[in-house]
This record gives sequence, structure tokens and C-alpha cells, in this order.
Amino acid sequence: MTDDLVSLHVWRVPRQAVGSAMLRMAFARRHLEARRRLEGLRFGRFLGTGTGSTFGPGDTDLTRWAAITVSDHPVRFPTWDRIAVKRVRLDLEPLVSRGEWGGVSPFRPRGGPHGGPLGGPHGGPQGGPHGGPAGRWDGMVLALTRARLRPSRALRFWRAVPAVAREVAAAPGLLARFGVGEAPIGWQGTVSVWRGAADLTAFAYRQPEHRAVIARTPTDRWYAEELFARFAVLDISGDRTVLGWTADEKERTTR
Repeated sequence: MTDDLVSLHVWRVPRQAVGSAMLRMAFARRHLEARRRLEGLRFGRFLGTGTGSTFGPGDTDLTRWAAITVSDHPVRFPTWDRIAVKRVRLDLEPLVSRGEWGGVSPFRPRGGPHGGPLGGPHGGPQGGPHGGPAGRWDGMVLALTRARLRPSRALRFWRAVPAVAREVAAAPGLLARFGVGEAPIGWQGTVSVWRGAADLTAFAYRQPEHRAVIARTPTDRWYAEELFARFAVLDISGDRTVLGWTADEKERTTR
């Protein structure tokens, strides 16, 4: 493993606690500063979530909130835990990371800034420190995308998203997915969990709508800043249904 402990925290709050959750978001920077002192937090972001189908304001899920952290020690958020009815934490190992988030590259894969050979916009299946031969990771993987949209390009981007969202929802090997964002408009991202790297790679390279969007990205210049990262899922603790886990896969993979 690298020295970084990367964790994705996700909470489901009751509707009567939505106001409390939004208040906590307003003080997110203060929360992260406290964690920086106590747990060696090096990077952190609180995130709103959505279904990931449109990326617009109507896609927002006000009962689900998330945080991504990179730290020396496990990070705790007791004030969020108190208002949540369900919660889950995924501990992650960076395999591939390309791009920046807020002007920094927060995830440091073993083997260098990109984590090994890359075969395209989502990287190749190699680069992980665990698993089978040549450092292949043979377990679940999580893909994180994040982008800051150019305001002048946002409408064109939103028009392109629904077709890709339909493809990913039906993709073989998809275990869970949802949208994330630091604001309802402009800062957009996705989280998806896959049975294995081969399933993610198959979606990235073989689905026509997704490939078309990737091909348009350099010319349409949708993003002022973008990041893609792939992680090995080392552990999942808590209620996986908060992630939108599919029922049949949940029954087969719950430990």
C-alpha cells in the first residue's frame, strides 16, 4: 500500500435532518481543518450526491452526503454519524490517478503519478500493488471522476450525459453508482463501484456513447479542470445500500 489512507464516507440522513446536513456543509472547511489537526488529513472534500443521470439541479439527492479523505489515520466524522440513519465507509488504494482537484493531485498511486501503464482515458487494468501477476488487482474497483465545467459549455455537456448514464446503468459488473458534486451546478463527478477492473475497462472502451463523449472532450472543452482516479476497494464497512448497491450483487458479495 501507499502511505495514504484514502476513504470515501457516505451518509444517508432522514428528510427531517436535511437542514442539519446542509448546515454542516456550510461549515465543511472548519470540519476538515479539525480533522487535519487530529488525524493528519492531507486532502478532503465534502460532497453532495445525486443519481448521476442528468448532473443538473434536479438530480440532487438531499438525503445522501459524502466525503473523500486522504490522511495518515482513519478519519472520523461523529457529527455526521449522529444525524445519519445509515452510513458506509470504503477504504481505497489508488491504482490510477490523472488530473487535478482544486489545483492539486490528491491521490498518489504506487509506481508514480499515474500508477503504471495507461491505455487510454481510464487507464489500463494494471498499476495496483495487490492481486495477481504484474501487480494486477483482482478485486472490486472504484472509479471516481470529477470535473469543473466551463459555464459556456455546461448545457452541451448536460445534453450528452443521459445517453452515457443509460449505458453505465446497464453495464455488466456495475455494483453501485451515483453522482457527486461540490455544488449543484458546475462541479460535477461520479462514483462507480465495479466487480473488477475488467468490467470497468470494458465499459470505458466498448460502450459507443461513452466512447463518443470521451472523443468529444478535447474539442468541446467542457472542463476547466478534471480528474479521473481508479482505486482498489480494500474494505467496505457499514450499509452498502447507501451506495445504491444492487440487491442481487449485494447478496452474493456481502461478507
